[in-house]
Amino acid sequence: MTPAIFGLSGLVLSADERAFFREADPAGYIIFGRNVESREQLRALTDSLRAIHGRDRLLISIDQEGGRVQRMKPPVWPQYPAGVVFDRLFDLAPASAIEAARANAEALGIDLAEVGITCTHAPVLDVRREGAHDVIGDRALGHEPLRVAALGRAVLDGLARAGVAGTIKHMPGHGRSACDTHKELPTVTEGEDELEADIAPFRALADAPTGMTGHLKFTAWDSEHPATQSPFIVNEIIRGRIGFDGLLFTDDLDMEALSGTVPERAEKAIAAGCDLALNCWAKMADMTGICERLPALSGKGLERLARALAVTRLDGADGDQAELIAKRDALLALGEAAA
Repeated sequence: MTPAIFGLSGLVLSADERAFFREADPAGYIIFGRNVESREQLRALTDSLRAIHGRDRLLISIDQEGGRVQRMKPPVWPQYPAGVVFDRLFDLAPASAIEAARANAEALGIDLAEVGITCTHAPVLDVRREGAHDVIGDRALGHEPLRVAALGRAVLDGLARAGVAGTIKHMPGHGRSACDTHKELPTVTEGEDELEADIAPFRALADAPTGMTGHLKFTAWDSEHPATQSPFIVNEIIRGRIGFDGLLFTDDLDMEALSGTVPERAEKAIAAGCDLALNCWAKMADMTGICERLPALSGKGLERLARALAVTRLDGADGDQAELIAKRDALLALGEAAA
């Protein structure tokens, strides 16, 4: 099994993709807007991926946070709010904010499970910082680490009730980024004491099934390598100080924050200790190169993948999506009225 997550080119698999995926046996896939048209089409697409591998439980992921990061969009699917909405309600009624976040995540998870998606790359646990680039911005669940952790736990719980694995991101923290990692590499110069607040939400939710790195350089820990490719940050900070032992994805390797070819980026990330290389853009040359450079997934990586795939709908969870959305909206409305 190749320790990679690959993207797909369109609404259906091409003949070349079918043949390649059968031979490469990647650990999983990621869905983007270009792969999404209707409920029936998307379910058929994910079923075709499972058929290639002969497994009912397959890691098929998506960036479905809500707000500006939502691949499955209206009018086919509901519009889900950004993290900042729950942060604002928390100012007025913390328990209501937590319950609203949980109901929202379960409703979102029901959408994903219906079309055969087993993992969403949420919640965002990056602590929002004033003056930072808005690449995180309103996606964040707050400025205060304990609040971010509390709301993040509600998101993970809601997703799990629907049988979907959540991903805590972007370790060890993206909130201080001064630029967009899609375009360039940010350098974070704060010291150890300040960075403790950034890793606190991740430590609190270290039992999450999956997690994702960020493409940022932290001079306090490694002045040469971005976190995704830093053996020290992956092993000493993410695995050690944070205590995360779930399945660790890289962020998208096509981002310009990283240098070198995409296969070279993947090789460095896996060598640093990441479990899976995330390659989103379905470029056959890049995917082939990744397969040529990476060793097979084995040992703890396989164990972590199995644990992530073991997230199934909780016993007794019988959430009705319409009721969950109505509950969320009623709680948010109370907050708006109180404000």
